[in-house]
Order: sequence, then structure tokens, then C-alpha cells
Amino acid sequence: MQQQKIKISQAIIWISSIFLGVLSSVPQLASHQFDWKEALVNSGITAAFSVIMWYINIYMLNRTKKRRQHISYSRLMVVLAFGMVIMFGLAWIQQLILSHINFGPIMLMIEVRGILINLVCYMFLNLLQNNYTGQQVQLELEKVKSDNLGAQYELLKQQINPHFLFNSLNTLKMMAETRDDETVDFVVKLSDFYRFTLESRKLDLISIQEEMKIVDAYLFLQKARFGDGIMFTNQLGKEIGSTLIPPFTLQLLVENCIKHNIVSQSKPLHITIYTADDYIVIENPIQRKVNPEDSLGVGLDNIKMRYKHLLEKDIIINSSEKTFQIKLPLIHEYHHY
Repeated sequence: MQQQKIKISQAIIWISSIFLGVLSSVPQLASHQFDWKEALVNSGITAAFSVIMWYINIYMLNRTKKRRQHISYSRLMVVLAFGMVIMFGLAWIQQLILSHINFGPIMLMIEVRGILINLVCYMFLNLLQNNYTGQQVQLELEKVKSDNLGAQYELLKQQINPHFLFNSLNTLKMMAETRDDETVDFVVKLSDFYRFTLESRKLDLISIQEEMKIVDAYLFLQKARFGDGIMFTNQLGKEIGSTLIPPFTLQLLVENCIKHNIVSQSKPLHITIYTADDYIVIENPIQRKVNPEDSLGVGLDNIKMRYKHLLEKDIIINSSEKTFQIKLPLIHEYHHY
């Protein structure tokens, strides 16, 4: 995550620096041998040091590309070293102005004052940065939550597709009228498909084995409509069955294959699913329809969104003149499943 740059009001920098300058002269005000010139120079040097350290600390903090929610001790040491050198230089200027004062005995006190001022600036800016970071993380979490809810909503709308239900009921009507032997099986598979919809829509991930049950139920319903116009080849091994996948991912991809390609007994659509290089691959030959069905284009975007936001992984899409292929990363373990 990229760090948001820290911005401090110029009024805060200058007013706080002047305040520290005045504060540093308080002991002299209480002295019986008060010298206004010494107090003024001392206040000016302290205020100048404070302003310089404000800008150095802001610059060093904004150079960091990644957010930190803890103190960087290496950066603190660098800033303190810079501060000691700068305070030494300002003390030397102070000695040039007030040449009658012997600064040797009080040099340590001046450096300690510089270190304290430096620490105040550094800790204040780190506290401010942590506050910014916490707010940004919270905003990003809310965005991920919103995107995930949006993805679930779009998924649910596609799963309970009125066109699919209408076609399925029409097919069931025709099978009942012709007294097809598979009418009962069709009703069972249709019931299974919508039961899977209700059971899986609240889950982030399900096993490949469970996902294939959804695909099998869906394909049974489609084959009742298209017959041998759909040829499905499942080459997934048993060892893949326990890996995980967002629910209805494969079903949506199979549905897209049927939706966007010619499906007929004279020109069957071959859909193949297999594994390669730690990916699940689903591919089909491109058989473009003359009059393609209306599509909202949210199916594939839905899958991309869920892999990106839920798992921080990308799917791979390969499309040529003859073949369309999608690769889904295998998910071997997920602690929040």
C-alpha cells in the first residue's frame, strides 16, 4: 500500500517554532542578570532550528514509499544526527553573535535541547502518519467489502437468470408432453441447481468437487435442451477435488461458452476443462453466433473481481481466432474459508 503524503499547515510549523523559541528563553527571563539581546538570539536560534527540523522530518517521512505503522529507528537515528549537526551549526552562529559568552560549558545543554525538539517533531509526525494510515486502511477495507457485496449481488442475479429458468421450464414442458423418460431426472437436476445456488451464494470459496456438482447439474439441464450439441470433457484429476474456487465460477464460464457460441447437433460445441501449471483451464473453440444473445458483460468481470479482491490473484484470458481459453489459479488453502 502506498503512503499518503503528510501535509502540515504552515501556521502550525511557524507558531509552534516561535512558541518553542520563547519557551527556551523563560529561564533567562527569571534570571537577575537578564540580557534581552541574549534572550532574543537564543529564541531566534531555537525557533530557526525548530522550523528546519519540521521540514526535514516531513521530507524524510514522505520519502518512504510504503506505509509504516511502527517507528523506523534507522530513520530516527538519521534525523537525530542531522539535528545535532544543524544545532551545532546554529550554536556556532550564536557564538559569533554573542562572542562574549563562553559556549563550551553549555554546548551539551544546547544539543540536548535540539534532540528534544527533534523528537517532538518526529513523534508528532509519526502519530499523524499512523492516523492517516489507519484511515486509509479502513477506507480500503470498506471498498473491498463493498466490491465483494457487489460481486455477490451480480452473481446472484446471474444465477437466478429468468431466461435460463424460462428455457428450463419450456424444456420441462416439452419433456412432460412427450413423456420423456428423463423428465423426473430433469426436475431433480433443476432442483439441485437452485439448491446449490441458495447454499453456496453466501460462501467465499467452495471445493472443486462441490463446484463440479453445480456444473454437472447445469450441463444436464442444457443437454436436455441442446442434446448432443454440447460436448463436455472433464480432465480434472481427483487430487484437484479438494482445492478451492469461488462458487459458480466454472458454471458461469460454461454458461458463457454456450451463450456466445453456436450450439447445435450439426456443429457441437466442445468444452474442455483440465489443469496445467497450477491453473484450472477451461477452453472452447470459437463458433460465433450470427445473432449473439444480449449480455450485460458482468459474468467475466464478476470472476475477475472476486479473484482480485478476495484472493489478490488474477485470472488469465487467452483468445485467438480459433480458441477461447481462461486460466484460473488453483487455491490450495484459504484460512477464512
